[in-house]
Amino acid sequence: MKKRIINNTDLEIAPLNFGGNVFGWTLNEKESFHILDRFTEAGFNFIDTADTYSWWVNGTGGQSEEIIGKWMRERKKRNNIVLSTKVGSETKEHGFDTSKKHILKSVDESLKRLRTDHIDLYYTHFDDNVTPVEETLAAYDEIIKAGKVRYIAVSNVSPERLIESFNVAEKNNLPKYIALQPHYNLVEREKFETQYASLVEKFNLSVFPYWSLASGFLTGKYRTETDFEQTARGGGIKKYFNAEGKAVLAALDKVSAKHQSQPATVALAWLLANPLITAPIVSATSENQLQTIFKAPQLQLDAEDMEILNLVGK
Repeated sequence: MKKRIINNTDLEIAPLNFGGNVFGWTLNEKESFHILDRFTEAGFNFIDTADTYSWWVNGTGGQSEEIIGKWMRERKKRNNIVLSTKVGSETKEHGFDTSKKHILKSVDESLKRLRTDHIDLYYTHFDDNVTPVEETLAAYDEIIKAGKVRYIAVSNVSPERLIESFNVAEKNNLPKYIALQPHYNLVEREKFETQYASLVEKFNLSVFPYWSLASGFLTGKYRTETDFEQTARGGGIKKYFNAEGKAVLAALDKVSAKHQSQPATVALAWLLANPLITAPIVSATSENQLQTIFKAPQLQLDAEDMEILNLVGK
């Protein structure tokens, strides 16, 4: 499997990023260990989590980091893993917070749960839109110099604040974001393509889209109203079950039939065919789902496939 280098770093990754929000939520510790074992045995090495996963379960989060930390320690895998986590999201205890005080406190708590002395990629998960970007970047500067974090990245931040962050970093010799984690997939295209793609090129950012399968909608397993009622995520993804969403599913069916593949594999291959995309974020709760995901980097879509998918996803 061909590895990719994260822009402006020495971090080498396989082209899929495992999303750890399922750990401690839809997967218990034993099940999480099993999925992590299979993911890494297949040659993948990039794991993504956040300090607040899964706060919607216990009010505060932390379970995902604890499970990943315990797994890395027991399997002696830390040196083989490119590890990312995040700061700034809300919980039942606090709102969005990118202040220096919160970052300095949170990074130490994450390191303790992850049972490691450093985080490879540390994200601004959500922007509180109050803290000056200079304060946030100064906090990152401090923890990078302390060896706690290697590089910083950004997720749910407006284009305006992203541009301001680069301007402030340049002016004050502060760390610059090296990657963006946007909401982007075949049924969620407009925001990334119109507001962020040009910034990705301008600042040479690596891109790791989250919800790359639209929380499961692009797997094609939701085809009737009843299907949505049988899953915890049904309410959140039912909005895609409109004329456009059904057209996307039909296009995925057509392309996957041609390649004797699965809709999820094709949806991920479509992302990987975009030169701006470095590694889509994927999650799985079974080996079957993992196998479908693993096939995406090997699936080469041709010009006809891309045209079919691009036309319906607009």
